[in-house]
Amino acid sequence: MTSNKTKIFIDGQHGTTGLQILDRLKDRADIELLELPLADRKDLGKRAEIARASDITVLCLPDAAAKELVAAMGDSDTVVIDASTAHRVADGWTYGFPELAKDQRQKLLASNRISNPGCYPTGAIALLRPLIDAGIVRADSTPAVFGVSGYTGGGKELIAVHEQPGVEPFGLYGLELTHKHVPEMKKYSGLTHAPLFVPSVGHYAQGMLITIPITRDITTKQVTAKDVHQVLSDYYAGETFVPVRPLADRAWLERDRFLRADRLVDTNTMELAVYGNDADGNVLAVASLDNLGKGASGAAVQCINLKTGVDETTGLAVG
Repeated sequence: MTSNKTKIFIDGQHGTTGLQILDRLKDRADIELLELPLADRKDLGKRAEIARASDITVLCLPDAAAKELVAAMGDSDTVVIDASTAHRVADGWTYGFPELAKDQRQKLLASNRISNPGCYPTGAIALLRPLIDAGIVRADSTPAVFGVSGYTGGGKELIAVHEQPGVEPFGLYGLELTHKHVPEMKKYSGLTHAPLFVPSVGHYAQGMLITIPITRDITTKQVTAKDVHQVLSDYYAGETFVPVRPLADRAWLERDRFLRADRLVDTNTMELAVYGNDADGNVLAVASLDNLGKGASGAAVQCINLKTGVDETTGLAVG
């Protein structure tokens, strides 16, 4: 960067994700936050101008608006981190999940177009990619990915719904099986077919769980929970934000049986765990994270830290 402080513009800083990114950056001495006057926030020309003047621009916008601004910026060498789904699988964009592979940080350092991962895909990819790379899960299989998120994952509209009385305590959605997160799950997991993804929302604010059954129909051979756990442990060894719990660990369970979805709220940690019944050969892989932390805003700040050369944990809580 060209100055002592990194100039950052957050387009959409008043939305759910933008506010969380702003909160993680606003008190940092190494960052200068750029902001448009209220009257200019819908002016594409003014937004493109301030984006080009920044070192890093973070897009917390609907997909169409994100594409529009990127096009208006032209060939600017400003680093763009897009938190929408607009560029998640687009050519020329680097996926903003530093732990994805051993060379992913180098790819991010070399890129000025970064697509921020989705919350559900972060957990699903973290579980599937190592198992596919290790030859345990078949790349041509159709894994089942189930998840539950707090209602903040749906942005202001869903937050407003859940802040009213009489809202359902839990519900499945995406039942057309065409959820916008599926393409990135497929691409970055290494699958050749789309996974079966069924998300759900609970009547609580933040936090999520993603579960993937490692069943006989998706594996290349009979595997145990120990096999799956070893692959994940080796893959994420040394990673601060992606710890793998000890095999069959029950210490994090409420009343020795319930795994809470909100236990990592306000952190950038994503914990992985494996459970199994060796007698039946059944294995379950689980990812726990904050949908607004490692699943959104925290992930963006982690990439900002990487791009600016500070410790990746700067401004981020570890669970």
